[in-house]
Amino acid sequence: MSSVETVDTQETKRNDEKETVVSVQGLVKVFKDFWGRPKAHAVNNVSFQVKKGEVFGLLGPNGSGKSTTVKLLLGLLNPTRGHIEVFGRSTRHVATKRRIGYLPEESYLYRYLNSGETLDFFGSLFNLAPEERKQRTEQLLEMVGLDKVRRRTVGEFSKGMQRRIGLAQALINDPDLIILDEPTSGLDPIGCREVKDLIVELARRGKTVILSSHLLADVEDVCDRVVIYYGGKIQAIGSLSELLVTPDRLRITTPELDRSTLENVLQIIRKDLTQRGRNASSVVVDAPTQNLESYFLSVVEKARSSEEETSGATSGGSVAEYLRSTENRSSQIQDKILERLVNRPESVKLQEKVIEKEKTDKVDEKLKEILGKTFTSSQPLSAEELSEGLKSKEEKEKNLRKANEKLADLLGGKEQK
Repeated sequence: MSSVETVDTQETKRNDEKETVVSVQGLVKVFKDFWGRPKAHAVNNVSFQVKKGEVFGLLGPNGSGKSTTVKLLLGLLNPTRGHIEVFGRSTRHVATKRRIGYLPEESYLYRYLNSGETLDFFGSLFNLAPEERKQRTEQLLEMVGLDKVRRRTVGEFSKGMQRRIGLAQALINDPDLIILDEPTSGLDPIGCREVKDLIVELARRGKTVILSSHLLADVEDVCDRVVIYYGGKIQAIGSLSELLVTPDRLRITTPELDRSTLENVLQIIRKDLTQRGRNASSVVVDAPTQNLESYFLSVVEKARSSEEETSGATSGGSVAEYLRSTENRSSQIQDKILERLVNRPESVKLQEKVIEKEKTDKVDEKLKEILGKTFTSSQPLSAEELSEGLKSKEEKEKNLRKANEKLADLLGGKEQK
């Protein structure tokens, strides 16, 4: 067994051990006309499973059944035949719907609400407390890059900015299953990259993502497994490593070589191919190139570093805090506490010094009282002053004892007389 096959087998075993979030068995959806006659088989005998923490892609040309499958998963349509379970329950189960976030292909938003009001509205649909809605709204607007245009109404947004606010509303309830229908449609290359990074980060934190898209490059960047539809049927399903690998080809990438070394390497390769009866002329040597997306992002990053201004959506921040895992969240809280302890404000340090000075003064006053000596200085007692005070106190006590003895002798003599 080859190393590639071993890795794929291990990956398959790990996926089997994970919790099943979506289970589809023998799904059929037939649309009928007014007279009840079959008009279109949108989905025809489809079966697949989606595991927890997986990014699962739905691919296919227009009218192949992707959107119908999504609507069936959400319970917006009833299947003609077959069985669907989401988190082990029916798609009609109300409590299950609270664990799902959905970004439709077209964002249907109230055009006269601004970004903050839009997220507050969707948060209220999930009965979130006002303070929690406000906190999540702030984090999401920063995450999707709309915090600087929060006062603009949604009706004034471009399509790309509407996709950003649509993505934010899909995450307001902190869902365990996120269904995204064309999430990068209308976004600029920067926005596309940020959305893809967000999807990967959400999956890494245990969220399950089902992604439907026509942009194959986006799917290739983020999806663990894909299913390809055509005519309502599944034509291919599997991990990208299984579907995209070319088993009879090999690529070697090296740093730049001098011409003599390169000729020696090519000669060895061609000789081996000839001995095995393969076509030696199929060996191609070229320089690797970056894709257009990488080049575009590097150019924009340089412009951003020079502080060029823009009136549109900006780059999003980090993942909203409430969407992060519990371990990371508690670790960050501990880090903040330690940071506050180490980097205390000057006012706190000054207050501590005053309290310490008051304690020292009280001790000094007590010592002065015990020693019976008056000091004009307001500074703490030195070692010499403390020693001098103790000697003075001992002399006073010695003189007092002598005086008492003399007084006792005098009183005793009077009694004898």
